[in-house]
Amino acid sequence: MTTPAPKSDALAALYWRSEILQVMYWLRGEGFGDVVDPGLIERFLGVDAAIGMTYLDRLVEEDYLVRDGDWYALSDFGLQHGAREFADSFAELTKPTHGECSDDCWCHASVDEAEACIAARHGHTHDDGDHGHSH
Repeated sequence: MTTPAPKSDALAALYWRSEILQVMYWLRGEGFGDVVDPGLIERFLGVDAAIGMTYLDRLVEEDYLVRDGDWYALSDFGLQHGAREFADSFAELTKPTHGECSDDCWCHASVDEAEACIAARHGHTHDDGDHGHSH
């Protein structure tokens, strides 16, 4: 169940910034493109998406996004923040079980690495090389 957006303007702005940056980062990573239209973003934001879409131009003003006509893209600044927001959002889901990896394992820094690490530990890897993990 998703958490409803906060009511206060300040918290709502932070909430929608996080949601939009996460969605745009995910869309980029999934191959939907670096430049997307508001309709595509809105489809992935959920029930209150129309409210969230009112924050797009604000994110352009704050340098998280760049706008080209009706299309939006993450700026370099927005890409960094989007990656962090996305990683933070899924940190608990991708966290290895206590004692499975050392503190310097790459799985602590990346969702993709965490999935590869789990697959390697369970013998479900599709490549023949070592992932370079210290276990």
